[in-house]
Amino acid sequence: MPDFLLEIGCEEIPARMIANAQEELQRRIGDLLSRERLGATGVLASFETPRRLAVLASIPAAQPDATEQLTGPAVGVAFKDGHPTPAAHAFAKKAGVDVSRLERATTSKGEYLAAKVIRKGRSAKQILSELLPKEISSIYWPKSMYWRKANERFVRPVRWLVAMLDDQVIPLEFAGVQAGSESRGHRLLGHRAVSITHPGAPYVDALRNAKVLSREAREQQIRQALDAATRTVPGARWREDKALLDTVVNLTEWPSVALGNFDSEFLELPEEVLVTVMRDHQKYFALEDGGGKLLPHFLAVLNTDGDPLGLIRHGNERVLRARFNDARFFWQTDQKHSLRERVTWLKQVTFQKDLGNYYEKTRRLQRICSWLAEEIRQSGRTIRPGVIHKAACLAKTDLTTEMVKEFTELQGIVGGLYARVQQLDRDMPDSTRTLIADVIYDHYKPESMEDSVPRAIEGAVLSIADKADSITGMFALGLQPTGSKDPFALRRQANGIIKIFAEHKLPVKISSLFAFAREAYRGTLAEQRFLRQVDFDSAVRGFFRERLEFYLRDVLRFQYDVVNGVLAAGSDDVVDAVARAEAVSAVLEMPEFQAIAAACKRMRNILRQAGERKITPAQSFAHLPDSSDEEKSLAAYLERTVPRVEAHRKQKEYRDALLSLSTAREPIDRFFDKVMVMVDDERIRSNRLALLQGLLKEFSTIADFSEIVIEGQKDIPQVKKD
Repeated sequence: MPDFLLEIGCEEIPARMIANAQEELQRRIGDLLSRERLGATGVLASFETPRRLAVLASIPAAQPDATEQLTGPAVGVAFKDGHPTPAAHAFAKKAGVDVSRLERATTSKGEYLAAKVIRKGRSAKQILSELLPKEISSIYWPKSMYWRKANERFVRPVRWLVAMLDDQVIPLEFAGVQAGSESRGHRLLGHRAVSITHPGAPYVDALRNAKVLSREAREQQIRQALDAATRTVPGARWREDKALLDTVVNLTEWPSVALGNFDSEFLELPEEVLVTVMRDHQKYFALEDGGGKLLPHFLAVLNTDGDPLGLIRHGNERVLRARFNDARFFWQTDQKHSLRERVTWLKQVTFQKDLGNYYEKTRRLQRICSWLAEEIRQSGRTIRPGVIHKAACLAKTDLTTEMVKEFTELQGIVGGLYARVQQLDRDMPDSTRTLIADVIYDHYKPESMEDSVPRAIEGAVLSIADKADSITGMFALGLQPTGSKDPFALRRQANGIIKIFAEHKLPVKISSLFAFAREAYRGTLAEQRFLRQVDFDSAVRGFFRERLEFYLRDVLRFQYDVVNGVLAAGSDDVVDAVARAEAVSAVLEMPEFQAIAAACKRMRNILRQAGERKITPAQSFAHLPDSSDEEKSLAAYLERTVPRVEAHRKQKEYRDALLSLSTAREPIDRFFDKVMVMVDDERIRSNRLALLQGLLKEFSTIADFSEIVIEGQKDIPQVKKD
């Protein structure tokens, strides 16, 4: 099969956009090849750098010929007195065959003329030349540019295109650039023009010779260079940071590393401040000793083959020294005003244009935190409401500090750091002040599913309250996430609430939390701006069910049918849903539950069909003279088992409850073997339906077993990405 290559060369793409764009380009080309019957052999390969996105594959030279059956006019119209009419001749001409070769096909509407036609497959070169420009222009970019025509947009100006099938150029044009066989090397170290003789390995080798490496090779080279530079500092190790590593990989084409130093006096500043300046603002790796303590050195990744004269190192040291001096100045300036003084300053900081300022949000946070703390205390957990109330009062005050204005990534963290060094209240014990500081420090956690939750239960309460208040206000304004758009990161905040509930095992219902969060807006100016047409309760319920499904399936890795069954039985209590999913997963492979799952599907179908026919089950099962032994036996089983199952369920002993229900297989099997439910006698029929309804209800309190896919029938659906 011929080798295919598409390379889009442009000015430097922002590092944060490269991975998603490359993935989308690869997917689009894969879909195009499948759609046009040019399926690639093996997986599509990618090659991305700051200045190019490329896809490589082995594909057929042409589509295979396809046989189609065309349907023409009805036989009665096509022939008259045994002779073909003009309609028959016209159809034969359209099909490209003689009238004598036309066939007849019988359909539900009658007998029609038909013809088998062989469609000659088009060449891959012709198809790709025609369709690739559309796929390139369809790539989504958070921000794009145009430099020729307003309707020609790309993330950065396109400077060259390479489109080849073996050694042949695929003629295509995008943004005024004609495709050819010339790529470009490293901007400083390589040749301006790099001739590509063939896709595949020759393409990769040609770029390597021009000082351009693949993503995997760049990452390996950076890791090796970081290790080598670190070994020059005795006892040091570079601090692993996957996100930063991904960033510098996407900033370079031929990377190297320079070791720099800074004055040890800056180590008096909090480590979080120093690392944020190095990592987020300068893209430097921090060095630490064996105990994890920060050292006065840094590692800068360069997009060149080295720094033999140390000029780049000196420049980076000078820039970092200035940034650290700024941070020290901000720290010292901020200490002139305590966090307590800054509370009223929050009246000048807008939370959201329709939801008011952060002072108003702080007051709502305190109310929600008080309610949450009481709910948790009543469950028997130890919690300190006073600590939470104080932390909620001060949590947002760091938004008024110079440090956060300069380093926005540190909001929350700076508040916690300042709380540790300031006197919050006269005679407050150090241990209490430290706990309050930790609660403030952690209240934005978790910022992703990989992030940790707040350390203390008090921090968990503040974090939940903060996120719940934001989600409540946005939903009430009709600003829910739609499709891939989530400008206020509400999905991330909802994921955080669910993760905190699950890991801290907090016994709070989602509906109760948001009912109180909505109540906290009562009587405010923000409430007057809420949309009356928004069904708040329904919208929040559906949103959190979707987020809980994501958590159970994608984070905890429960099977999709287990998740569907568990959530069908209730999705309002996160801890309870996780416990039920664990219990169902533990018994799922038991033969008894495979049989019971099949029986539950059958019961649900019978009850559904009865509902469609307007047949109503009896209020409850009754022992009728005509009741069979099998239905009496099943009813007796329910009477014996339900109290035991209910006792286990109240104690959250779901596995034991399910094991008790597993004994239902035998009476259920006998019932369905011997008993016809939908009989003509209305009294007997409604009585048997009541029995099935009661049995299904008992099984569905833990999970809807009719959602469980029986072994041999599993067909895992595509998981929606979030």
